[in-house]
Amino acid sequence: MADQKDLETPIDILEPDEDTGPAPGAAGFLPIETNWFDRIFISVVIWVALSLFWLRFIEPAGLSLNFAHVIAVILGIFIVWKG
Repeated sequence: MADQKDLETPIDILEPDEDTGPAPGAAGFLPIETNWFDRIFISVVIWVALSLFWLRFIEPAGLSLNFAHVIAVILGIFIVWKG
C-alpha cells in the first residue's frame, strides 16, 4: 500500500524524470523531437506559407517574391541545422 506522504507530495509534471534523461526535442529549439526529414518538411511548409503570405500582402506593395525565397532558404537552412 502507498505511503500517505507519497500521496500528498506534489508532482512537477514539467520536470523530466531523473532516469529518463533530457526531455524529447531538448537538443534543438523546435518543441518536438525531429529528424532531418521532419525539419526539411517543416522548412518546405514554411516556404510555401511565406510565399503565399508574400504574394497576398507584400508583393502588391512593390517587393519582389525573390526576397521571400531568400528569407525562406535562410530560415530553412537554420531550421535543418539547429532545429
